[in-house]
Amino acid sequence: MNVLFVHQGFPGQYLHILRALAQQGGHKLVGMGIDAPKEVLPKGVHYFSYGLHRGNTPGTHPWVVECESKVIRGEACAAAAAELRYQGFFPDLICAHPGWGESLFLKEIWPNAPLLSYQEFFYHPRGFDYDFDPELQGEPSWQDCAYLRMKNANLLLNLQDSDWNVTPTSFQRSTFPSGWQSRISCIHDGIDTDIAAPDPAVAPLTLPDGTVIARGEPVVTFANRRVEPYRGCHTFMRALPRLQQLHPEVRVVIVGEQQGVCYGKPAPGGSWKSVFLEELQGRIDLSRVHFTGSLPYDRFLQLLRITAAHVYLTYPFVLSWSLLEAMSSQAPVVGSATPPVQEVISDGKNGLLVDFFAPDQLAEAVVSLLRDPERAAAFGAAARCTVKQRYDLSVCLPKQLSLLQLVAGHVLG
Repeated sequence: MNVLFVHQGFPGQYLHILRALAQQGGHKLVGMGIDAPKEVLPKGVHYFSYGLHRGNTPGTHPWVVECESKVIRGEACAAAAAELRYQGFFPDLICAHPGWGESLFLKEIWPNAPLLSYQEFFYHPRGFDYDFDPELQGEPSWQDCAYLRMKNANLLLNLQDSDWNVTPTSFQRSTFPSGWQSRISCIHDGIDTDIAAPDPAVAPLTLPDGTVIARGEPVVTFANRRVEPYRGCHTFMRALPRLQQLHPEVRVVIVGEQQGVCYGKPAPGGSWKSVFLEELQGRIDLSRVHFTGSLPYDRFLQLLRITAAHVYLTYPFVLSWSLLEAMSSQAPVVGSATPPVQEVISDGKNGLLVDFFAPDQLAEAVVSLLRDPERAAAFGAAARCTVKQRYDLSVCLPKQLSLLQLVAGHVLG
């Protein structure tokens, strides 16, 4: 098969699929993205980057600035695709992530090539992530709702062009309009449980500030790409006074970039960390709280093997890989009782769930694990079992490959 993979941050979610197809042999695999690949690509994958040749138009209505950005990216990607076609490349299947607009016009280049789209999330002004946090979000105005409706324009255009779609969780599929859900397969990207795996003999880890932590110590971890409210940074940080009161020897490690946001509104001054540390001034022992920034993946996994309790909180939004990686590493997890997490964690069986907005409840749940290592270990073992049964690459990858073959063979009815 000739397969084209399109992802702004190539290879993104396609890395495991690319490796499997490259290992099979006999395929021509082409990738397109906006920058240099973020991973070492399998041998035989041909990569083409495309650049943007213009920016947003000054004075554009704010509700359509994002739409214009996606059209600009879609135009750039289509121009590069047209060059590929001119060189003689005709895909039997296009796999594309539509989130940034790249796949908008690919059907104009190859009208007969089936398009399989990776769908992450469909936005709603009410009932999901956008109005979840009354303190920081408030009641959305009609203008906010109008902006969000326009944000979905790219997704709706892509749904219309896609021959089939795939999304990683049932919750994420549930965000899409009901008429489209029957055309979205639910298959997770897959977790490499051989790499994200427990190690009772894991070596101590030296944090960027020089602190050394080791397995068996009361280490509590919290990790996201960025420290931001969408992933519960405010609830976690507000839990620290009670956590330290109940367990003064606890050492807290917070992983993630500290400036800017991936999702939601930026912080006043650019850092949510600073906002909430100022709120907690004088109430916590900062010498036992460590902000690492981003960590190399191997050191992140080492941290997950060391932690005595890992906390994962999220608005009703896209589920992070980090939660499943923590579970696969057999870390005892305390998560938020929100739909993405409830799909993975059953309270009292393979972890603990708490109210997203209850810092003291979170602190008490974490301390209950620190004080009962046997219970924590049982949760960790059950969590790894969940990931092995439902999210392991050996489970997910064959389903992904079968879907690719099916969509390439014919349009699903």
